[in-house]
This record gives sequence, C-alpha cells and structure tokens, in this order.
Amino acid sequence: MHKEELQLKFFMCVIQSRQLVRTPQRTDWIMTHEEHHAARTLGKGKAIAVLTSGGDAQGMNAAVRAVVRVGIFTGARVFFVHEGYQGLVDGGENIREATWESVSMMLQLGGTVIGSARCKDFREREGRLRAAHNLVKRGITNLCVIGGDGSLTGADTFRSEWSGLLNDLQKEGKITAEEAKKSSYLNIVGLVGSIDNDFCGTDMTIGTDSALHRIIEIVDAITTTAQSHQRTFVLEVMGRHCGYLALVTSLSCGADWVFIPECPPDDDWEEHLCRRLSETRTRGSRLNIIIVAEGAIDKHGKPITSEDVKNLVVKRLGYDTRVTVLGHVQRGGTPSAFDRILGSRMGVEAVMALLEGTPDTPACVVSLSGNQAVRLPLMECVQVTKDVTKAMSEKKFDEALKLRGRSFMNNWEVYKLLAHVRPPVSKTGLHTVAVMNVGAPAAGMNAAVRSTVRIGLIQGNRVLVVHDGFEGLAKGQIEEAGWSYVGGWTGQGGSKLGTKRTLPKKNLEQISANITKFNIQGLVIIGGFEAYTGGLELMEGRKQYDELCIPFVIIPATVSNNVPGSDFSVGADTALNTICTTCDRIKQSAAGTKRRVFIIETMGGYCGYLATMAGLAAGADAAYIFEEPFTIRDLQANVEHLVQKMKTTVKRGLVLRNEKCNENYTTDFIFNLYSEEGKGIFDSRKNVLGHMQQGGSPTPFDRNFATKMGAKAMNWMTGKIKESYRNGRIFANTPDSGCVLGMRKRALVFQPVTELKDQTDFEHRIPKEQWWLKLRPILKILAKYEIELDTSEHAHLEHISRKRSGEAPV
Repeated sequence: MHKEELQLKFFMCVIQSRQLVRTPQRTDWIMTHEEHHAARTLGKGKAIAVLTSGGDAQGMNAAVRAVVRVGIFTGARVFFVHEGYQGLVDGGENIREATWESVSMMLQLGGTVIGSARCKDFREREGRLRAAHNLVKRGITNLCVIGGDGSLTGADTFRSEWSGLLNDLQKEGKITAEEAKKSSYLNIVGLVGSIDNDFCGTDMTIGTDSALHRIIEIVDAITTTAQSHQRTFVLEVMGRHCGYLALVTSLSCGADWVFIPECPPDDDWEEHLCRRLSETRTRGSRLNIIIVAEGAIDKHGKPITSEDVKNLVVKRLGYDTRVTVLGHVQRGGTPSAFDRILGSRMGVEAVMALLEGTPDTPACVVSLSGNQAVRLPLMECVQVTKDVTKAMSEKKFDEALKLRGRSFMNNWEVYKLLAHVRPPVSKTGLHTVAVMNVGAPAAGMNAAVRSTVRIGLIQGNRVLVVHDGFEGLAKGQIEEAGWSYVGGWTGQGGSKLGTKRTLPKKNLEQISANITKFNIQGLVIIGGFEAYTGGLELMEGRKQYDELCIPFVIIPATVSNNVPGSDFSVGADTALNTICTTCDRIKQSAAGTKRRVFIIETMGGYCGYLATMAGLAAGADAAYIFEEPFTIRDLQANVEHLVQKMKTTVKRGLVLRNEKCNENYTTDFIFNLYSEEGKGIFDSRKNVLGHMQQGGSPTPFDRNFATKMGAKAMNWMTGKIKESYRNGRIFANTPDSGCVLGMRKRALVFQPVTELKDQTDFEHRIPKEQWWLKLRPILKILAKYEIELDTSEHAHLEHISRKRSGEAPV
C-alpha cells in the first residue's frame, strides 16, 4: 500500500483501540503492522508550531495540549510560540520545543499558559519577515493559530506572503536556497478562541461556554439578594460586536429583557420595557433581571448603556435598581467540560488538517457544527464575520441576524416569545396539554417545564402539570399551571414536579380515565430511558384504549445520555461538569502527594458517555465502559502504563469506571488489582461519586438546551393537535404522533418512537450506535497509549454557506 493511501486511511480516523462497540467489527478498520507504523510516522520530518493570540479564552490550554500530544504521536516536532505573534517575531526563547510532559496539568487551567499578546510588529511586513525567518531556521512549515478573527486574518496574510518572504530572506542571505526549498509553503490552520462567540462559521468558539458559566454563577448569586430586597438588577456582559453571551444568559436565567447589538429594540422600547417590568411584579415576582451587552445600541446606532437602563427604571418606575458590570471575570476561572472537550477535539483535527495540507489547500479553520467537527475556509469565515459588523454599521439588522447563523436566530426567536409576547387573558384555552417528568431527576428538567408551560400559554393553550410521572398521571395528581407557576424555575436543579421511574403499562386504564377527565389532548414527557420506554407503552396501549390516541413528545433529560434518537440529553452537561470539578480536585491532591492513582466510579447505567467525556475533559489515563469490552490483559496493560508514567515527572494517575461497565471487574476489584500491582510504585484510592452527579444547578448549556427543546416541543404539539382534530375530538394514531425530540448531528429532529425501536438495546438501556464512541481514540492518544485500530470520522472542507444551514442546541 502506498504511503499516500496509508495517510488517507489514518486521516479518515483518529487511531482507535482493539474493540470499539459490541457490534460486528468492521474489518476495513483494522490496520496492518505496516499501516500502523505509517500512522505513527506521518509527522516524521515535519514541525508544527502552536500559538495563542488576541484575548485569552478558557479552553485554549486544552487545544494547545491536544496539538502538542497528537503532533508528537504522529512523529512530528511541536513547538510552543510564547506570547503570540510577538513571540513569533522576536524568536529566541519564545519559540521552544514542547514535550509530552510539558503540557501536563494544563487541561484544567484557564487563560493560556503559553501567553498571548497584541503585536503591532506582525502587522508590518518587516515583522512578518522576521517571523518567517524564525520559522524557517527551525524547519517549521505548519502553524496552528488559536485566536479571534484578527489573529486568523493575520495568519492568512502571513501564508499568502510566504513565497515573497522566503525570496526576500534568501536575497538578504539570511536563509539558504536549501532552507527555502524545504520550507517552500506554509500550512495554516485556525482554531477560534473567543469568549464572545463572535466568529461566523462555528456554533461555539473555545471559551464561550466557560464565560457563560462565570456569568450564570454571578446571576444566580445576584438573584438571591435581588429577591430579598425586591430589586431590579442590570447586568452588563461582554460582547462589543456580538450579543451571544447576553442572549444566552437571558435565556438561561429567565431575564426580563436583553439588549444586544444585532437586534436593537424598537423606538418605543423605554415604554415597552417599563410595562414588562411592572407586569412581572404584578404577577408576584420580587425581582427583575435585565441583561445588557457592552455593545448594545438602538436602531439609530446610539449606545444603550447599563447606566441608561438603570436611570430609566428608577425615574419611571421608582424601583430600587443596581448595576453590575461583570468585566474580565468572564475570561477567568477554570474551563468548563464543554470547552475542554471542544479544545481537545479541535486540536486533534488541527493536526490532521496540517499534516495533510498541500500548497493548494486553503488555510482553514476547524469549526463545530452541532456535534460534528468541520473544516471551513478561513477567509470565508472571516469575511462573513466582517459582513455582520458591516451590516450593523449600515443598520441592516435583519441581515446581521441572519449572518450570525440559525443557532443564533433560534435563540433570539425563543427569547422574544418568552420575554416580549403577552400571554392571552382568556381562561378557556385553545387546547389542553399536560407536562410531566419521568425517570431519575436531571438538572435542566425545570427549565424545560418552564419553557413548555409558557410557550403553551402564549399559544393560547391550557397547560396542566402532572406530579410524579406516570404514577401521578394514573392517580390524578394533576393541576393547571399559570404563567407565575413556573417563575424562577430555569436555574433550579432536580425536578420541581417530582419524577418517578414507574412505567405506564400497568396503569393504562387509570391513565386513560384521567386523560378523559382532565380533557388532555397532548402530552409532553421530559425524562430519560423510562420516558422513552413509557412512550412505546403508550403507543402499544392505543390498540386497547382510544383515549391514548393523543399526540405526545419526549424531551430527553437524563444524566446518562442514553435516550435513543438524541445525541444529547438535558442534564448530561451538568453531570459532566460535576465529575470534572471532582476530578480536578482529586488530581490536585494526587499531584501534592505524588505516586498516587485514583479510581473514580461514574453514573450512567450501561452507557459510558459520562465516563468517556469526563475522561477527555479531566485528562484521565483510562475510562472503562460497557460499550468497549475489556479483559484482565487490558487491565494489566493499564497498570503497566501507569508504572511507566510514575517514572516521569507526572507522578499521578486518574482512572474512570462506568458503574455497569463489567459485572465482574467492579470498582473494588479494579482498586484491589491496582493496589496489589502498584505496590512500591504507586498508592491507589477510589471514589464513588454517586448521586451528586444528579444534583446541583443546571449549567448554561442545559438551561439553554432545555429552554429551546421545550419551546420546539410545544410548537410541534400545537401543530400536531390541530392536525389530529377529527369529528369534534383529537384522534392521533399515526406513528409520527408519538415522537422523541432529539439533537442529531446538526439538527433538532422529531423521530417516531416506534421507528427508534430497532436502534435500541433494551436489555442494556442504550442506543445501538452512539456518536461519542468515535471520540475515545482521542482519550487514548492524549493518555499516550499505543493503539492499532482506527475510526471513521473525518472532517472534510466545507463552505460556510452550507454549514450555516445547520442547527445546534446552543
């Protein structure tokens, strides 16, 4: 097999371990010894430099770590460029070769440990000439730039001038003809690091999710004091040219109003705002929250400041009002699990893009679309980003909103519905829809209930809430919910309605009777695998009870993330961050005591999502899951790996185990094995995290995801009820009248529960195919394992116009 074919086979995947899933193995994935050797030598003779530029963002370190380790894995030399472009221009000690151990303990740190600086020198050709000289002398022809649109534009300019720069250096005698030949072209790949999420072409930039965590922590803290004193708080968040942080914050905390630069308020906004605030107080609320992006303007381009808003509220309403400007606290702190995984995935993809680059390959940016990594032409993205700013300066705000992409537009539409539309005063209700929680509690359930109830009321429906799941539906534990009923629910963890694992099959007669009694015409079920199983039982029960022939939709909500039909479930992100926080503290403890290995047991049932993703986010040495069977030989290999690790400067270990990964290799068994085999080399400790993974306030991701899922579910429900109205009553018995609303790759889609049966492993309560299994190779490569198989995920170069037709949860 030719080297080019071997490279293609490697780039069609990231190297994977011996067994992937409990399904027949694809023989075309297996690599021969020759292929494996080629994969490990793809970067041989090549050099990669990585730098961070512009404003710092949490998660940059995860990306740097991934670039370094995957680069070394392929045989390439990898260099840090300290202090961004300034370090590239100055050279010397600013450009240093990285080692595997030099990026240890970097994953959980905020900011960028290799430094970032604004650089005037690089804006001039003379500065870029010096930068080119420094790269050529070190044989570096691959550059990974992590930064915002300005940093990436500078990188593209550098690449376009490369041939000319080499000619000038050769004429001046600073480089030889041989050096110029070896460095004949420069590959550039960009990763977007910006807390503002202001770069078009990606759903999320590195650092945005962490910034939202900082903001929501503060909003939650302010909410308690605001309620105590019946105050109005005006919070100013970052976003000079992009209102993403302000918009998602408003959805995540249930703010009364938000000001963002892309969508200025109408000319009579002062009157509208004051009416909104007073109506909220009339309905019993003790506080008001107003979010202002720092770049907020009115339709005439005049700035709207937080002080302007405060003065308006005090003058017209007389409310006790305070202003809090969050400032640089939004950039600080530990990166969220999402940003660590995003940075790691983007770093891996960046190395692949660099090593397969040719002189004809355009500079690209690695982007996130839904849960997919994609490559987009760098300058296409930069141009659209500039087009947004231009549209706003020309007061073409509708165009600016569209250029931000569908995800941004969806956020804005849901916000407008929840904050600006008055619910009808009619008491009768167009249709009657019931909302319930089923299964184990998950953070974000309450946000989904709130959104569902309020969107239902806005549409003129009568909305009922069911307590204690299907059991409560059978017992008639049902009451009507008004607008204020769900006030303040967005940020509360657990399940305010109560939730149980009871399935409906044994109580179908009582459930049918109560559906008739309360005139329920549609059912929104928020829950985990029990909600999905219960939906199937309701479909089956339609053969016996006509009363069950009503539309229902299931919103996946479980920490296990095991509901068929959806790549993500409400609550999983919160659980993941809880695990990460615990692992960070444990690693810190292990770093202090040295030579210590911790075995951590996570929840998830048979689903290994939490163990795998937490392993990626926390930098684990291994993560044992049910979907990837392991033997005593694998355990022995893991112990030997840790023995070798203790000989380095990194004298600690972290191993995650999914609670049901193996009935015989229990957490106690693995702990005892590690303790025995590690005697004299390392100590072992174990920690079972338990139900703390189900608790806590929901993360911004889960709040926003749940809010949008609730809104979309209720919109579908209203349409489906109208469609099912026959002969004076609702009769829905088609497969598409009972659906799971799920996130699939790049879109939110409704899938009939009956069609998902064939995709389900009912014995183990997991989908037969799970997208995140393809990320496990990254976990193993970053932990320095020798691995011999590959997976089939590869990001091809796309164009931004095609990408922006997708839809993402956040």
